[in-house]
Amino acid sequence: MKTEAASGAGVQIFGVRHLSPAGAYHVGQFLDRIRPTAVLIEGPSDASAEIAHLTNASTRPPVALLAFTEELPVRTVLWPFAVYSPEYQAMLWAQKHGAYCAFIDLPSSSAVCLQDIRGAARDKKLLNSPDEQAPQSPVAGQTAEDTGAPGEMADDPDLSTSLYDKIAGIAGEPDYDTYWERNFEHNLRPEAYRQAILAYSGQMRELTEEKERRDDRLEYAYNAVREAYMCRKIAEAVAAGHKPEQIVVVCGAYHASALQNPALAMSDEALSQLPARKTKLTLMPYSYLRLSSLTGYGAGNRAPYYFEMMWEQMRRGDVAELSHRYLASVAADLRRTGTHRSTAEVIEAVRLAEALSALHGGSAPTLMDLRDAAKTLLGRGELSVVAEALARTEVGTAIGALAEGVSQTPIQDDVARQLKRLKLEKYKTAVAQDLALDLRENRRVSSEEAAFLDLNRSFWFHRLKLLGIHFVKEQRRTAEQAVWSEHWVIQWSPEVEIEVVESNLLGETVETAAGFVLQQRLEECSTLKEASELISAAYECGMIHQMEAARSALQKLAVQSQNVAEIAAAARRLSQLIRFGGIRRIETTPLIPLLEQLFLRACLFLQEACQCNDEAAQAMAEAMNELNHIAAEHSDEVDEALWIRELSVLSDRDDAHPRLSGLACAILLERGELSAEACSAEVSRRLSPGIPADLGAGWFEGLAMRNRYALLSRMSLWDQLNAYICSLEDDEFVRSLVFLRRAFSVFSQREKTMVAELLGELWGVEPERAAEMITEDLKEEEARMLDELNDFDFEDF
Repeated sequence: MKTEAASGAGVQIFGVRHLSPAGAYHVGQFLDRIRPTAVLIEGPSDASAEIAHLTNASTRPPVALLAFTEELPVRTVLWPFAVYSPEYQAMLWAQKHGAYCAFIDLPSSSAVCLQDIRGAARDKKLLNSPDEQAPQSPVAGQTAEDTGAPGEMADDPDLSTSLYDKIAGIAGEPDYDTYWERNFEHNLRPEAYRQAILAYSGQMRELTEEKERRDDRLEYAYNAVREAYMCRKIAEAVAAGHKPEQIVVVCGAYHASALQNPALAMSDEALSQLPARKTKLTLMPYSYLRLSSLTGYGAGNRAPYYFEMMWEQMRRGDVAELSHRYLASVAADLRRTGTHRSTAEVIEAVRLAEALSALHGGSAPTLMDLRDAAKTLLGRGELSVVAEALARTEVGTAIGALAEGVSQTPIQDDVARQLKRLKLEKYKTAVAQDLALDLRENRRVSSEEAAFLDLNRSFWFHRLKLLGIHFVKEQRRTAEQAVWSEHWVIQWSPEVEIEVVESNLLGETVETAAGFVLQQRLEECSTLKEASELISAAYECGMIHQMEAARSALQKLAVQSQNVAEIAAAARRLSQLIRFGGIRRIETTPLIPLLEQLFLRACLFLQEACQCNDEAAQAMAEAMNELNHIAAEHSDEVDEALWIRELSVLSDRDDAHPRLSGLACAILLERGELSAEACSAEVSRRLSPGIPADLGAGWFEGLAMRNRYALLSRMSLWDQLNAYICSLEDDEFVRSLVFLRRAFSVFSQREKTMVAELLGELWGVEPERAAEMITEDLKEEEARMLDELNDFDFEDF
């Protein structure tokens, strides 16, 4: 590109820190004095059309400009703005005065590519130097959302943090942020501020450019590409008819000196070689919590709300009152939480902050001075007393807002509509809130929409959950909780907005996106467990078509499966849906034939599956309990008689796992299918002298898994168990302890006491004394011996 005729020389460059109340204050004054016809701002050049939405009267910062790729894998880049961002105030000035306003940095299509390149280089550097952290500045980050540049308009280069520490140390400040605030944020002399910024940026470039050229050529090239592009855009503004002296460029301070050199403008050839991916742009509300550098945003500051207060005091021309406002706010917050602090203590805290500032030669207290004063006077020396109040006063909970439908993706519009339809708008805050849902019909209201409000909320929440949108989190269901109730925790964050935008690639509404995800998972699912989970997910989301597709998938997989544990788990899910499907007003009758099929296959393969090792026996025991529950709950739908016959065969078998045979016997006894005489005979057979411990004690373990009160009432059983244990050789007795300990570990304390009393009668001692001895806590040595037994390999015998 030729720059002779359309040179950028002579333009007015104003360097800023991107979240600086003093920068915003001075930019406004500078623009009032220059009265430019064009205001050019560091930001993605393809987002200039969004300036109209950013300056919309309904827009309330903090807000962010979000770019995301149109194809997978999704990459996102953010440019956040606070009310005290100099760029935001420059936009407002241009909109108010009718000046041309545009972003001039690399377009988002190139920004995402360069971001990936820088990220890959950083990862490679870390990989090659595992013992040494790659140098980073306070503005450098690790993710698509917090990288210092290009995405979030960081004003400093990616240089070693130690340089900033050295600057702070030389100035006698505890950290770089305090140095910056005392020397720049408190500088309210317009021309002095601008000249100080330009001098500072020039010196920083001298310190870092040589190092970057030598040690970090990628970072040097990255900054050079951005600056060449911005110079080109400045030259284009001149070519469009704006006089150079009537153009104001608002950019990061680091780039200020470079943008004064029009010879750096990018050529047409270089422009054509920029990497690019197709991107889309949208605006989104942002939060002070996310804007805070404490959460990882590199170009942010520690205390967004504090700096908003500073900005407001600057506008009022009364910055000296900031100390009073800050400390009064902390005291008020303490009072709200029950810790009273007097007005006199606040006044003393202000005086202390001013004294601390004077010791450093400052014109006003910095945030660090104010924090120290709050800790000393309001916390009375204890940071923990004031920590929460400080966080609320410094970071704040502010969330931005946009006019409805402003520059949003279709799925964002859908989310906004659903929040309004489901009366959830008040929950769109950064503060977590609980919401209990009752899925039953509310008969006290007239409209159907209101009658099933909570049910529709539940459908929507489960769809968000399926999409990985963390606006809602379902609390774990307790055993006492009714099937028609749900408990959710709702909390909005900028990350939620990003997740919503990313889901736009899956569908234009939450419902269609959730349907697409379900369909994808159905095409990939290969196990009964996955298919049954998808049926449940579709049911919870209220998506009938996907539920039917998942049912068909499960049916095809069931025809080939012989895994009884998986079949039983899938059948259990179907059983729950059939029993409680009416709560969600979804017809679950089509699931009954599939439940019958699964139950039949589980019965047919039961005997074979029970010839297993000890590890598989635990899963089989759970499967048998589930199948027995299904047989009892769905006796009209499944073949209960077949189940009882299979249990009877299993109970008699000696080649099956003894624990499972014992469990089969317990289930038959519980169902009344095994007489007392038959039970006694089986006990005698299984606990006969000479039976190895793993067979005898293992069988008893299975018998004790169910209906324990019925066992406790049979004195003869305990007599036989006692005789059997006494008949064992020493090594077999030691081995039996593992099975007995495991069997009794699931007994309640009351049941253990009853067992102890029964044994006391058998041994001829006082039942109470036996109970006291047996149920007392194990000594440390005894506990260690039993743990060793659990891990012992008995095959050595």
